[in-house]
Amino acid sequence: MQRYRVAQWATGNIGTRSLRAVIEHPQLELVGVYVYSDKKAGVDAGELCGAGPTGVVATTSIEDILAAKPDCVLYMPRACDYDDVCRLLEGGANVVTTRGEFHRPASMDADVGARVEAACAAGGTSIHSTGSSPGFISEALPLVLSSLERRIDCLTIDEFADVSSRNSPELLFDLMGFGQPMGPFDPGRAAYLQGSFGPSLELLADAIGLPLDALEASGEFAVARHTTQLAAGTLEAGTIGGQRITVTGLRDGKPLLRFRATWYCTADVDADWDMRETGWRVTVEGDTPLAVDIRFPVEPERWAEVSPGLTAHRAVNAVAAVCEAIPGIRTTLDLPHVVPVLS
Repeated sequence: MQRYRVAQWATGNIGTRSLRAVIEHPQLELVGVYVYSDKKAGVDAGELCGAGPTGVVATTSIEDILAAKPDCVLYMPRACDYDDVCRLLEGGANVVTTRGEFHRPASMDADVGARVEAACAAGGTSIHSTGSSPGFISEALPLVLSSLERRIDCLTIDEFADVSSRNSPELLFDLMGFGQPMGPFDPGRAAYLQGSFGPSLELLADAIGLPLDALEASGEFAVARHTTQLAAGTLEAGTIGGQRITVTGLRDGKPLLRFRATWYCTADVDADWDMRETGWRVTVEGDTPLAVDIRFPVEPERWAEVSPGLTAHRAVNAVAAVCEAIPGIRTTLDLPHVVPVLS
């Protein structure tokens, strides 16, 4: 079995889970950890993620990461720094990232895309964006389902998130606006989701030979019918209890592909949204109609422990495929199916 030298870049919730997965992976050898906090610098990687000692200590220096000569860097910061990304690629390190900037090269700013491609050519390396959403649910699974079709009228990806057990008043009531009086939906939030999921929808449309003419995004609120006690506090009746953002890919003026995110504190709202428990539903309207539900049988108190793996594990499992890919920005269409090697 070929082994790959891997460095972990950033150790937030997703990065910490990724780091542990690399340490435990039979095909991967951890050779570096990049952190942004001086408090984490010099700490053994195993201590950062709850594993045993590894002998690899965290650093705040990109020079240290490059000196370790990783075959691949798992790049998982809060924001993308193209200078760092290009230095890694030019230095001979392939990159797998949970950042969403690289899902579809044609959707990127042309100058940025050209710069990244040039870095890949100089280093003989590849970069690939993946994760759970976008990634698995917006690309990998729809591509598999479409293999049963000869005509697709509309494919809809629904994502449901019950946030009632989140004990974070600032997140729910201040940032997301739950519990606030009904008002207009901030178009900037819808535009943000379009930026995240639009490239995946465009990639999927390209793959099935039906390129999109346009993307559009919209958002809406739903009002809670009754007062409900949440982990974060009280949700009053008559205030915002649910919200939905829809990103639609249009072809010939009609919806062809759709991603719809529904977040709610209570399912008892004044909108007919077919509420479901946290998870996904992919519906294919075509000559072979399909509806596939994915749910997470996890107790609420274990969700924070389990959920980071949904994003981190697919990235870790993609390392070998990206290392073996031809240089450049590689998409889900360019790579083989991501298959885990388990110990």
